[in-house]
Amino acid sequence: MKKPLLLALLALAMVGLLAGCIQVPAASTPEQLRTLNVSGNGKVYVVPDMAYVYVGVRTEAEDVASALSANNEQAQAITNLLKGRGVAEKDIQTSAFNVYPTQEFGPNGEVIRTKYVVENTVFITVRDLSQLGSLLDAVVRAGANNIYGISFDVADRAKAEAEARRLAVEDAKARAEELSMAAGVTLGEGQNVSVYSSGSPIPLYEAKGMGMGGGGSAPIAAGQLVISADANITYTIR
Repeated sequence: MKKPLLLALLALAMVGLLAGCIQVPAASTPEQLRTLNVSGNGKVYVVPDMAYVYVGVRTEAEDVASALSANNEQAQAITNLLKGRGVAEKDIQTSAFNVYPTQEFGPNGEVIRTKYVVENTVFITVRDLSQLGSLLDAVVRAGANNIYGISFDVADRAKAEAEARRLAVEDAKARAEELSMAAGVTLGEGQNVSVYSSGSPIPLYEAKGMGMGGGGSAPIAAGQLVISADANITYTIR
């Protein structure tokens, strides 16, 4: 092989080796975003203006037909009473209806009697709390023998819920400012905001005094309700 050709081949080989050793600089890694996550809570106190109550009629007899007939008669009397006192038909809803046998046993475990029980439970919405006590007295006298599950609410909750959400966001913002100052960082823009209700209104005072049958209406204390909301906000910091 001629010397010039050999030198040319060696030069090309050296160029290839050098090219393999050349490294292209990697793209710079983006700076990691630093964030601060805070939570806040808002509460609004409202006076309830409506109530929900379960009223039940329980009857029993030696045969199903008799138990059912007695129950229907008492339940109808209660429905008529409620409507007569201004409770709308849409606010009277049957929530449960049960029929089942119950047995009495002798000293040796033998069945000595079988009775049939009929239970009819009605869910009532009372929109005039001033009438709640007298209304409950009246339904007992009309045949109701179970009253339970009294809870209170407000008819228009939208305004109170909106205020609770606003307070929750303000509380979260205040905490973010406090923490950023304590940590010596600058608070940036909000990246994520989540606001949600904390659930049903919480009664500050339970309904009291279900002593029916005496003179006057049953004393019912509605108290206050707490409508609550929570907020979660993520801020950038620098």
